Amino acid sequence: MTMNDNEQRLLEHSYDGIQEYDNPLPRWWVIIFWATIVFSLLYVVNVPLFGRGKGRIADYEADMAAWRAAHPMPTDTSSEEELAAMAQDRNVITLGKQVFSTNCSSCHRPDAGGMIGPNLTDDYWIHGGALADIHKTVSTGVLAKGMPAWGKLLKPDQIDQVVVYVASLRGSNPPNPKAPEGVPLKP
Repeated sequence: MTMNDNEQRLLEHSYDGIQEYDNPLPRWWVIIFWATIVFSLLYVVNVPLFGRGKGRIADYEADMAAWRAAHPMPTDTSSEEELAAMAQDRNVITLGKQVFSTNCSSCHRPDAGGMIGPNLTDDYWIHGGALADIHKTVSTGVLAKGMPAWGKLLKPDQIDQVVVYVASLRGSNPPNPKAPEGVPLKP
């Protein structure tokens, strides 16, 4: 390289007396730079033949399906008969009272006479008073009325316990209850 070539590489501007030198990047760096651009385009397009499998989205869906199979969500399997059988067990009702006191009493009062939420001791029910109806209401909640979906927060056995406890409160006549709401239960 001659002195003339070095002078041609000097750029015209200077800053604080320092002149910039136009030095090209190493070839290996430029090749890696362009390779990353090509890879990103293939990755965004999700070319099935590129990489392993059918592409990143298909791999993700397969991984999620495998995880769901290994970690099944609890299902609402409590039938009316199972809940009725639990209602005969005093221990289940006691455990349900604890769950009710912790999670439900702030809206329904500790005696279930109703406050923000409806009275749970009378024969009038907004969303049905059968054990299966109560279970569905507790599990899925009623967002329009402000009731959370307890099925996402409580264990399935806790939901069963609180449902059995609420059903056991029918006719308990607490002092100063909230006025009836909903339709009366069919005998």
